[in-house]
Amino acid sequence: MLYGRAVEQAAIDELTGAARGGTGRAMVLRGEAGAGKSALLDYAAAAPMRVLRATGAEPEADLAFAALHQLLLPVTDLLDALPEPQRDAVRGALGLAAPPAEDARFLVSAGVLSLLAEAAADGGLLCLVDDFQWFDRASADAILFAVRRLHTHGVAVLIAVRDSAGLVVRDIPELRVGGLDEKSSGELLAGCSTAVPSAAVNERLAALTGGNPLALREVAGALTPDQLAGRVPLPDPLPVGAGVELFGRQVAELPESTRLVLLVAAAEGSGELGLVLGAAARLGDDSTAALEAAETVGLIIVEGSSVRFRHPLVRSAVYAAATFAQRQAVHAALAEALAEAGELDRQAWHRATATAGRDAQVADQLAEAGERARARGGFADAAAALARSAELTPEPPVRARRLTDAATAAWLGGLPGRAESCLAEARELTDDPRLLAELAQLHGRFELTSGDAAAAQRVFTEGAQRAREADPARALQMLGDAAEAAANVGDVAATVQIGRFAETYEDTDPFLRDILVGVAALHTGDAERGVPLLRGALARTDGLDRADRLLWASVAAGELGEIDSAAEYIIRAGQVARVSGMTGQLPMVLEIVARAERISGRLALGAAISEEGLALARDAGYTNSTAGHLANLAVVAAARGREADCERYAREALAIAIPHRIGLQASVASYALGILDLGLGRFAAAHGRFESLAGAGPGAGHPVTTLRSTPDRVEAAIGCGEPAAARTALAAYERWMANARTAESQALLARCRALVTEDGEEALPLYEEALRLHAGDGGSPFEEARTSLLYGERLRRAHRGGDARLPLRTALETFQRLGAEPWAVRAHDELRAAGEPATRHEVDALSTLTPQELRIARLVADGVSNKEVAARLFLSPRTVEYHLYKVYPKLGVASRTELSRLVNAAR
Repeated sequence: MLYGRAVEQAAIDELTGAARGGTGRAMVLRGEAGAGKSALLDYAAAAPMRVLRATGAEPEADLAFAALHQLLLPVTDLLDALPEPQRDAVRGALGLAAPPAEDARFLVSAGVLSLLAEAAADGGLLCLVDDFQWFDRASADAILFAVRRLHTHGVAVLIAVRDSAGLVVRDIPELRVGGLDEKSSGELLAGCSTAVPSAAVNERLAALTGGNPLALREVAGALTPDQLAGRVPLPDPLPVGAGVELFGRQVAELPESTRLVLLVAAAEGSGELGLVLGAAARLGDDSTAALEAAETVGLIIVEGSSVRFRHPLVRSAVYAAATFAQRQAVHAALAEALAEAGELDRQAWHRATATAGRDAQVADQLAEAGERARARGGFADAAAALARSAELTPEPPVRARRLTDAATAAWLGGLPGRAESCLAEARELTDDPRLLAELAQLHGRFELTSGDAAAAQRVFTEGAQRAREADPARALQMLGDAAEAAANVGDVAATVQIGRFAETYEDTDPFLRDILVGVAALHTGDAERGVPLLRGALARTDGLDRADRLLWASVAAGELGEIDSAAEYIIRAGQVARVSGMTGQLPMVLEIVARAERISGRLALGAAISEEGLALARDAGYTNSTAGHLANLAVVAAARGREADCERYAREALAIAIPHRIGLQASVASYALGILDLGLGRFAAAHGRFESLAGAGPGAGHPVTTLRSTPDRVEAAIGCGEPAAARTALAAYERWMANARTAESQALLARCRALVTEDGEEALPLYEEALRLHAGDGGSPFEEARTSLLYGERLRRAHRGGDARLPLRTALETFQRLGAEPWAVRAHDELRAAGEPATRHEVDALSTLTPQELRIARLVADGVSNKEVAARLFLSPRTVEYHLYKVYPKLGVASRTELSRLVNAAR
């Protein structure tokens, strides 16, 4: 019976009703111990739909995927419906098969999403998650990943979490479960006794307990009916406490044998009756009789083959009442029983808990458990096992190795604080130059991913110099990492120095060495040396199938001024990363891919990939990658004229990028604001922003963004009457483009030259040359439309309105197709001024798709099956089907063939 919970019940009814109607929702129930969260979950469980339930157990909080196994075990028969990568990852996580060889973090989470969607297919699904604060991290991360993506599935999720745990559950609505009011407290007290509480007693008990239902029930059970009714004075002190005090008295009054078997159950955690009885028998206890005594007084409930405590606080009270020696003995007995059952991971943890000092054998077992957790994708739990294993390890070199592995796992598991502490401890334990190099590289990667990019650059460079003799291969990798960090910071001098260091690595990875040396040479003005090195590296990229190598190829192409080729390499890298072991690094790869798609003029796709990458970066805790995706979304919003969105994304990106000294992200966010002004015709404001971008200070001075934005800077300067500034910018651009061969790069250069040419007749051939170059393969439709617009404007101002109409009409149609609204407005107004009563064309069908729909449509158009689409985008197959069901009528197609024809025609 629930008392005083009408608001909570109504919220739960709405949640489950939405799921039965096909709309996924989730809610967190937060309250203190005993507030009635579990009772509300019991109420929800009566909904007419399939129910899955899992309860966190403190002893299993470090066992990777233990809670997920509990939740999903009833629906594992549906695993075959999942895409193969997701199916294999989930089976590996649940211990049903060997784990996949690749980093399975996102694959497991996507597989959980798919499995829940399958389970919800027939009438909806309700997932009840209790004591979430004690879920192992791997399970918690997988469940939250799925929960945030369930809106298209009929899945309702209720998550109960204890207030005192301090656990923040991001992006999920929260309902506070507080104490009962005085009226409801009285009703509860009356329901627990044969007597009706007097008004004075009810008021006092409600005040003392704060209306906590569990405390009210316990105090009602301790009072006589006469005391409750006010006929007899209440005892002094009243039997009212908080937390474990509620049950401490009852536990203390139990016989010693009963307390012992309860301690075994409390330490075991999962409620396996056979395991509890077996371990208790090893301690010489008649556990069956002891359990009966505990059951009689209502502290435990025995059902079939399981035993559970009436409330988690009972378990806490039992464990707190035991001595250290008693706990050790119980954990040792459980380890023996688990060894017989073949449960190696649980055995290792119980042996570790039973061990006070260092023990090599126990440490080895726990390290093996950590490796198994890591192989399944449970990185945070692997980190806990490896760190505890290090504590138990006698030999300092082995301890340092395990702390290094723990640091890596902690970082991949989203625990940067633990990663840093493990790294610091490992450094104190070793003088092995190879291990020190590995530690330095890890430290640098941590900083580059979520810390200070300038600090990362320093760590990589110094670490590479120290590792030069002991581990040259890793040292060169670290120089590459240092170059990446320097590129993010915008430190040209460091880039040059890194290239000079790399020059001495004659026999180590010539591909990477040549790129580092070639880039440095170009930055010192030595094109005669730098260009052949970069061209030679690019000549070795045919058939390249490693994402990291493709990204380096994009660096080489970009330094040569060939932005379009650089974008192609990046897009290939993203395709490889989705189907390779790099899925754990996908947020960072997608950050670069999204920028490349946007630079290539595919605005909607660039935004879609950034939205995907942003969600993954936040899930993984990659703060700096989060800034990159926000900055790219700001640029797309600017091109589309969405001023409020652009300013919000840019503000959020700058809030991360400036303190983390990520000059590239800060400059892209600032560039977005300039493009917004330029598109809206605010030329003076745009010119001011681009000039600042080329200067110094936060969000400015980054060489790559400065050079790539030069065509925009030239246009803004001409638009606001600053031709001298435009010519200065063009001169710098010509120097950068001196080695570029691709048509798109030459088209942009021709456009800039046309803009600064004052004589209209001399400018026109330059525009025509730019448009001819744009027309080749691989060009950006957005940039081509901008050139057409500028060409049409120049023709109209030369009083050749008839000739201006075709390029202006072409520009208008392209801008409308891309959703570049402010640019379409400019083209429309120019077309009318040229004498054509232009009417706005209908919106291109693809522009009506959501980012998710667009990504799915493009993959389907490439011939990818629904299951393969789901695997690549970390979705469920049912999500893909749901979106295709909406895509077809939006695009006016009825088959995959028609969809493919339409999408490919728009590319």
